[in-house]
Amino acid sequence: MQLESRLFGIGAFFFVPVAVIYGFLTHWDEWVGILGILLVGGLAGMIGFYLAFTAKRVGLRPEDRTDGEIHEGAGEQGHFSPWSWWPLVLGASCATAFLGLAVGWWVVFIAAGMAVIGLVGWVFEYSRGDHAH
Repeated sequence: MQLESRLFGIGAFFFVPVAVIYGFLTHWDEWVGILGILLVGGLAGMIGFYLAFTAKRVGLRPEDRTDGEIHEGAGEQGHFSPWSWWPLVLGASCATAFLGLAVGWWVVFIAAGMAVIGLVGWVFEYSRGDHAH
């Protein structure tokens, strides 16, 4: 993860001066672009910090070494729920909220209720039923 953290760190140090240059070129009249570029720099910095912090905890991966082999990265990568329907509910609620911005704000409230139900269902998916721990 060293390479990834460096790439995002460089992105943070790139976008902040670009935002200042953009501000000078627009005579500080176009604040949406300035703030957007600053936020991209902040996001790149946060991601780079997270990846650097995780790289210290995890150690070198086969991708980080020059002598790393493909088979060294094999094995379990994490815990995933291939049978879960809750991400579909959350996706539908996000699509409904986006539709609510075009149709009417009252639809956003319905989407928020759907999102709460989907999020609670996804979080507590392994607390009951066949897959309870």
